[in-house]
Amino acid sequence: MGGLLVWVTVLGLAGLFWFISRSTPQSILGNLNFLTRPQTFLPLGAMVCGAIIGLFDDVINIKEIGPFGGLRMWHRLLLYTGVAVGGAWWFYFKLDWDLIHVPFLGNFFIGWAYIPLFIFIIVATAFSVNETDGLDGLAGGVLLTAFGAYGAIAFSQGKVELAILCAAVAGALVAFLWFNIYPARFFMGDTGAMSLGVTLGVIAMLTNSVLLLPLIGFILVVESSSVIIQVISKKLRRGTKVFLSTPLHHHFEARGWPESRVTMRFWIIAGVMATLGLIIGLIG
Repeated sequence: MGGLLVWVTVLGLAGLFWFISRSTPQSILGNLNFLTRPQTFLPLGAMVCGAIIGLFDDVINIKEIGPFGGLRMWHRLLLYTGVAVGGAWWFYFKLDWDLIHVPFLGNFFIGWAYIPLFIFIIVATAFSVNETDGLDGLAGGVLLTAFGAYGAIAFSQGKVELAILCAAVAGALVAFLWFNIYPARFFMGDTGAMSLGVTLGVIAMLTNSVLLLPLIGFILVVESSSVIIQVISKKLRRGTKVFLSTPLHHHFEARGWPESRVTMRFWIIAGVMATLGLIIGLIG
């Protein structure tokens, strides 16, 4: 449940800067208030919802409550969908948002199709972060580059409060990684993976750069895709595996790679792809 360090820190900073902005609005710290309805209410709300669901899963896992010792994957997907439906409703009906930006081509209105797209993005991102969280420091490092890239994109769009939120998450992830890198002293847990996954997806939608998410979150996509490919292969090919083990980081471990080597190389790939996504986002 080390993910508490991340989302509790972010919520604490949001509350602190909001209080300072009300008490001394002209102060430097008061200007750092990032709690605003148009930009950060939805991602912070999604973060809390995902964190509570993950915390519940962590607790029943630790206490070994129930026959499975935690939520099954289909339980998690159902809960992810519930959070995503709430977010999609907010975007489409409250913000009147049905716009998608295609880099280098422009903006396109897609109408009600925005709702299932939003739901898919949130569920897929949350699932992918959950699958990536399997080695010391892996998910934290990948998410750090992703939130950093989206913070830069948000700032370039003039969404300063959203950029500050991304910076707060990135800063909290740095503190978390200090203790989470190999050998980890504590672990993110579902309360961290679920909260950060849904938040990343919401921020991708808020910056209208969701088509950059497969690049900025490249490792997340690869990790979850390996699981899906493995399951389909075993179902359709009578148990035949494509990978030695999934998610993909376990495949490389099974081939003899040390855990730290897998993590560091995935970090490098994540950094390069997030930078590429950021460049396309700025010029496209």
